[in-house]
Amino acid sequence: MAGASELVRKFHARYPASPAPRVWRAPGRVNLIGEHTDYNLGLVLPMAIDLACRVAVAPSNDGWLRVYSEQIGGGSQWPLADIPNALPVGDWTDRIVGIAWELSRRGVELRGANVLIDSEVPLGGGLSSSAALGVSLALALGGALALGGPRDPLEVAKLAQVVEMDFVGMPCGIMDQFSSAAGSAMLLDCRSLTWKEVKLPVDVAVVSANTMVKHELEVSAYRTRVEECAEAARRLGIASLRGAELGSLASLDGVALKRVRHIVTENARVLMFAAAAESENAAEMGRILTESHISLRDDYQVSCVELDFLVEAALQVDGVFGQG
Repeated sequence: MAGASELVRKFHARYPASPAPRVWRAPGRVNLIGEHTDYNLGLVLPMAIDLACRVAVAPSNDGWLRVYSEQIGGGSQWPLADIPNALPVGDWTDRIVGIAWELSRRGVELRGANVLIDSEVPLGGGLSSSAALGVSLALALGGALALGGPRDPLEVAKLAQVVEMDFVGMPCGIMDQFSSAAGSAMLLDCRSLTWKEVKLPVDVAVVSANTMVKHELEVSAYRTRVEECAEAARRLGIASLRGAELGSLASLDGVALKRVRHIVTENARVLMFAAAAESENAAEMGRILTESHISLRDDYQVSCVELDFLVEAALQVDGVFGQG
């Protein structure tokens, strides 16, 4: 991936008549713990990583939004007049025009822009490449394409999340976007949207391993889990599974019981993990992470053979405290 100066050089090569661009950056993330709790308005503990998406953007005066992605090797363009009535086409460009579409829905005045995107966050790698793209675009287009776009990390994250849900059509929580917008490791309450930074022990390294299994939310069990959790909440008579307690699960059985049990116990594990991190208890942090994986495997049923193998293999390596 190009650094900022190299991205500016590529921008001028692609848009030679354009003025000098500004460059915006948003990182990918790993979620240390709090899996599938965000869309249940629960607790999560993600961490921004050093892989990021960069967007170079400069205003244009011809009434068009143009975009090119170095990672994809392609681009698209839209006349500004068409953006308020734009419809998704089912590819990566939905996230670009979707940001402009949402800005227009908010009554923000749009301006033409030339955009060049370069990202080192792997597509489909489970590191939130789509959130990094959405947040960097929300910042970039909110500055160059719109007059009055958002700057506050929470507002930027909300904008990017709304695009995912209302334009792209992905029923996601806010964790990925907020982690990318705010950075650092954080304990985030997805119901109140309050958060605090969590400092990890300085002598602990977080290693992300690639299972080589493609992570595609659109065709995965993600939508099914969202629907299962919503149905379980209805059966329990609560607004979301954030309000569920272990003692209230007697009326559930089968799949519903498993899904709710994971969410309730995972919220508790997030708090325990944060406390262990604050006391610099790496062994306890590892134990909790491994317990989270077991719950994801057995109760939420979203693991796979490759991931289970990596967990078991990693736990046999000296110096590994746990594997999520």
